[in-house]
Amino acid sequence: VLREGLLHTPYSLTESRIIFELANRETVTPSELMNELELDAGYLSRIVTRLESKGLLEKTRSEVDRRQRLLRLTSEGREAFEMLDKRSSHEIAAMLDRLPEKDQQSLLKAMKTIEDVFTDKAAESYVIRPPEPGDMGWVTHRHGVLYANEYGWDERFEALVAQIVADFVNNYNPKRERCWIAEMDGEIAGSVFVAQQSDKVAKLRLLFVEPKARGLGLGTRLVEECIRFSRRSGYEKLILWTNSVLVAARNTYEKLGFELVEEEEHHSFGHDLVGEIWELTL
Repeated sequence: VLREGLLHTPYSLTESRIIFELANRETVTPSELMNELELDAGYLSRIVTRLESKGLLEKTRSEVDRRQRLLRLTSEGREAFEMLDKRSSHEIAAMLDRLPEKDQQSLLKAMKTIEDVFTDKAAESYVIRPPEPGDMGWVTHRHGVLYANEYGWDERFEALVAQIVADFVNNYNPKRERCWIAEMDGEIAGSVFVAQQSDKVAKLRLLFVEPKARGLGLGTRLVEECIRFSRRSGYEKLILWTNSVLVAARNTYEKLGFELVEEEEHHSFGHDLVGEIWELTL
């Protein structure tokens, strides 16, 4: 962090953070960056000017408010982000690879404690981790139980979830696919998957949040993980299938930029439903 160039790149820590923020948003205004990163206006202006002169970002007029200037990464800027992102992942992996699994888990718990001390624990008291033995069975079981209780769906939905999980495990491509498990106070609270649909298209599957974990932003966080991973993996589009009765999930997808592209009535799991296909251009 204290090196002149972060991760052996030409970019400072603040420049790298701004590149990261722009890479994970369609557009952002300088004032939004200034407020969220708590930067001095003059300092931010100098950095933005420097990044613009290097061809990493560009300014455009907002179509909604012509007084506003929007910032977005250029293709060169996205290449810079990908370099920073890969080097960051490799550096952290190199540090953790030296530790046995037990020590890695201890480190994770210690970092969680530090995070809780400096944040509002009630606002985000969960951690996101890779799947462990038994988690796939939990995903199937909890989908079956919760959707039966909340929507009256029969065992055919649980069978569908079991098939999706089995296909994911049996055909898993670690470079192009991922599963995340959310935990609260040592108990599983949610999950989501990204599966490869084609070379250019990824599919978000089995987004699930336990009732006790709702309202904390966990569903949004899980979907954001899917979006970031899909972009880093080189996909051009992220798609998903859901049903119109799943209002909370639909609101999350819409908030994060997904668009409803197809609807179809169907009778499944003992009910008349309206299936929906949503997609996000990456």
